[in-house]
Amino acid sequence: GTDTLGVGVNVPIRTVLFTALTKYDGTRVRTLRAREFHQIAGRAGRAGFDTAGYVVAQAPEHVIENEKALAKAGDDPKKRRKVVRKKAPEGFVAWSDTTFEKLIAADPEPLTSRFKVTNIMLLSVIARPGDAFKAMRHLLEDNHEPRKAQLRHIRRAIAIYRSLLDGGVVEKLDTPDAEGRTIRLTVDLQQDFALNQPLSTFALASFDLLDPESPSYALDMVSVVESTLDDPRQILAAQQNKERGIAVGAMKADGIEYEERMERLQDVTYPKPLEELLLHAYDVYSKSHPWVRDHPVSPKSIIRDMYERAMTFTEFTSFYELARTEGIVLRYLAGAFKALDHTIPDDLKSEDLQDLIAWLGELVRQVDSSLLDEWEQLANPEVETAEQAQEKADQVKPVTANARAFRVLVRNAMFRRVELAALDHVNVLGELDGDAGWNADAWGDAMDGYWDEYDDLGTGPDARGPKLLQIEEDAAHGLWRVRQTFADPNGDHGWGISAEVDLAASDEEGRAVIRVTSVGELGAL
Repeated sequence: GTDTLGVGVNVPIRTVLFTALTKYDGTRVRTLRAREFHQIAGRAGRAGFDTAGYVVAQAPEHVIENEKALAKAGDDPKKRRKVVRKKAPEGFVAWSDTTFEKLIAADPEPLTSRFKVTNIMLLSVIARPGDAFKAMRHLLEDNHEPRKAQLRHIRRAIAIYRSLLDGGVVEKLDTPDAEGRTIRLTVDLQQDFALNQPLSTFALASFDLLDPESPSYALDMVSVVESTLDDPRQILAAQQNKERGIAVGAMKADGIEYEERMERLQDVTYPKPLEELLLHAYDVYSKSHPWVRDHPVSPKSIIRDMYERAMTFTEFTSFYELARTEGIVLRYLAGAFKALDHTIPDDLKSEDLQDLIAWLGELVRQVDSSLLDEWEQLANPEVETAEQAQEKADQVKPVTANARAFRVLVRNAMFRRVELAALDHVNVLGELDGDAGWNADAWGDAMDGYWDEYDDLGTGPDARGPKLLQIEEDAAHGLWRVRQTFADPNGDHGWGISAEVDLAASDEEGRAVIRVTSVGELGAL
């Protein structure tokens, strides 16, 4: 049985209560589809045990408030006319008892196959013992897909296979190996290598276009991988708004008229590192691998932007006003970490790139360790009790336990101060270090001496490199002493920031806790 919309419905046993008849599907808020509604409603009762179940749909909140107000007014027509009815929130997708009845009567939408041949599917089949061609033929033809769809899947499998062969990811064997394979994965890929993105093979081919000796090599590798990931539209929109705000300020300072400003703003978008290189490479690659046209390359800079700005997760979401979409940011960071770690072959991971990947993994772990722990559990399954699983879920590894990642966190925290000093943002620096006695005035006075001597403060790849950061570990006192040297235009390297890193406080807060001790001409640590 079903109950129509109403207020104060008595909910019996074996009842499903819908608090809304709409849902957010990742793109927009929409009314439930009939299949979704029936699938949820079907939980009201157990087949073979219950002869009936109850499904109740709750009215929208503003409708309930209006009904309460009208009930309070009673039957007096004058009082009822004076009731100020609450309006639906802006952008609200409404539902009513009519919506409820339509969903009850509607036939579920027909199921549509989502089967799709992917890189990882083909690689998984090739990695198995036996004849991969025979296994794929069985997979693609022994199913309920229409013949037209089967042929489409077969053509796509052939195209992907050819791209893997051309990219050197798989190789043909003249004779079957001991396990009956006639094709196999190339042997120089690490054990956990995974081409789990549609454009992973494109990324693999594009890595050869980068110069391993370039100071920006690690960040350029990140940009290649980011260009193959799905676009997180909310983050990119926030970055574009920030860029346009900066552009408007600059144009106003230059005296550019409103109409021209608006016209120029159309060309301002979010950061797209290596855009020209990647688009050209994609165009060339797609000519011999036409299947990638279904997945356009999309240059963007989220991981790179966060790393170059030396921001923490909280600073990044605050800077771009993404507090309401932190979950989307976190999921993107976690997915990017997995792609970087598993898509880039080990022999292409420079020291700087390994540091960056370790930093990203630790950043995600400190925000929500369950995302990475779940992947690790899938990769390394082990039998554990429910209590052990819960204990593991409740524990977060100390941030200092991963020495490589923690060094990057310290380096980023120090370089964040360099970037702010270069922009003369002494007020922000004062907020960071006020508790250590370095308020805005103290920072301003210290930097005045630097600006009297130099006209510029470098913030490029060389300026943020490990060569300009010295770390002395003092385990006896539970701290690190660090010194970040400024990249001055003369190459004197005589100025910088000295600080102490509190290890215990860092573990407690899940970040590098820095206490600045001096800013100026540097002496010994």
